[in-house]
Amino acid sequence: MKKLTILLTALALSAGAYAQVTTAVKEGAKATVEKTEQLGDKAKAAVTTGTTKEEANAKADVHKAKAHHHAVKMKEAAKSKDDKAKEDQTKEVKKSDTAK
Repeated sequence: MKKLTILLTALALSAGAYAQVTTAVKEGAKATVEKTEQLGDKAKAAVTTGTTKEEANAKADVHKAKAHHHAVKMKEAAKSKDDKAKEDQTKEVKKSDTAK
């Protein structure tokens, strides 16, 4: 019975960790895409003049803000994964101490 409980606990922990890692990876990819679009708009602004240049610069600023937002979400997801893992380890230690 103890082995089954340990197995189920391990499966639950691994599923939670997988979900957090997936979130962090997705946000990292979104940040990279936004940064690439920002650089593309800056390059476009460099070779154009007038209103088109201003529009390209404004778009680049929007992409920069979005990239920053996704980078912050990625860091939060990674941080919460580490915090959750520490909490789960603490709970496991407490359970094993009380079981003895």
